[in-house]
Amino acid sequence: MGERAEVLAELAELVLKVERTHPVRVAIDGCSAAGKTTLADELAQVLRDRSERQVIRVGIDFKRAPKLRTAYPHDSPESYYLDSWDNDAIRDRLLIPLGPGGDRQYSAGVMDPSAQTYLEPSVELAAADAVLLADGAFLQRPELDAYWDLRIYVDVTFDEVLRRGIARDQQWMTSAEAAEHRYRTKYIPGEQLYVNQIQPRDRAQLVLNNQDPTNPTLTPHPHP
Repeated sequence: MGERAEVLAELAELVLKVERTHPVRVAIDGCSAAGKTTLADELAQVLRDRSERQVIRVGIDFKRAPKLRTAYPHDSPESYYLDSWDNDAIRDRLLIPLGPGGDRQYSAGVMDPSAQTYLEPSVELAAADAVLLADGAFLQRPELDAYWDLRIYVDVTFDEVLRRGIARDQQWMTSAEAAEHRYRTKYIPGEQLYVNQIQPRDRAQLVLNNQDPTNPTLTPHPHP
């Protein structure tokens, strides 16, 4: 199956087949600029069109304040991979409440996207049969992996990550050269650490090759 609409329809069907006694927690994992957010937004709309179930869309922006990222040099790959995300908050405020025995009262974030300002505490109640679509980087890390009911890995090459990342981020990074430097020295090496250590493509139940977003391909994997 290749056409994007067909792949989205197949993905939606597979998500709706996951049966749990609590909200179904779907991780849309992948490297920078792989197309995770676009996929999650599109999939959310298809699910809403096909089902009466509540669809909860969350971008995993549970980041730690920069002043707390002291374990590694700030511009290092290790800082990006190991010290940027508040995995305890992701687990305790989002995934556990929506999981077995949870009260379904969840928070969608703790800081604004710049990780400079803490958000006002906000707790929402999920329906018992809700579907959580959460997109982000490093979602299959050991701190989080056990709390997903379905893992989708959005796969592109690192050359494509670099190309898309420069095009997307050059404006806020002041120039294409600055964006290229950041990707080559921090983001891509950090994501290579994750890919090499965790093997997320092999662990995910579903892999979406998004090298050509107009013609993605979907490959099911057996449960790891």
